[in-house]
Amino acid sequence: MSAPFKQDMPPPGGFEAVKYKRNLPFRGPGALVFLGGALLVSGFGFYRYGQGVLEKRELQREKVWSRIHLVPLLLAEGDRDAYRRREAAVAREREIMKDVEGWEAGKSVYNNAKYATPSIAIL
Repeated sequence: MSAPFKQDMPPPGGFEAVKYKRNLPFRGPGALVFLGGALLVSGFGFYRYGQGVLEKRELQREKVWSRIHLVPLLLAEGDRDAYRRREAAVAREREIMKDVEGWEAGKSVYNNAKYATPSIAIL
């Protein structure tokens, strides 16, 4: 006959409790944090864009007004320069043609009383 059957029994005091709780590491910020960050960055970008548009508009306005105020001065300066050049050209013509009888320096070669700007620029 064989030895009597011996049953396997738990250790004295019982088995320790089964650990069923998940022990996962922290995986970073959640989706709402990323959404909030994206909205914050986008909002700041739109704010800066709006400030840039306002500044560009102001610079354009300043450029237009500066041109409005400077155009008469520049035209007057151009007219003075043209007058000075014309008088110098007439003086040169008078000096060159002094020996020609009946020559009038500065007189138009056209039979027209209207003023016409010289088409040849003498620099």
